[in-house]
Amino acid sequence: RRRVHGEIININTGKNPLEILVQACINGGAREDSTRIGSGGQVKKQAVDVSPLRRVNQAIYLISIGVRESAMKNVKSVAEVLADELIAAAKGDSKSYAIRKKDEIEKVAKGNR
Repeated sequence: RRRVHGEIININTGKNPLEILVQACINGGAREDSTRIGSGGQVKKQAVDVSPLRRVNQAIYLISIGVRESAMKNVKSVAEVLADELIAAAKGDSKSYAIRKKDEIEKVAKGNR
């Protein structure tokens, strides 16, 4: 019998899979980003706060990209890779692709303040 990612998350953590998903979305989205501000032909980057909806969308996007890249070069099933990515993102572990990218985005934004 094949296991779905929800069962894998429950077995590995003992927690509700939806709780892990919500926590992964909270931890996976960047709080600060940088945008281009142009005036008079000059373009500079400015740090801006990110709206809550964009944070959730960005977290889901980064998690899905991380799962796709990990599953390509892995013998694990996509469900197992997804479960691992969600658990790592929920913990805030830097082995998660979403957390690494979020930290990178926030680091760039911090430099543009």
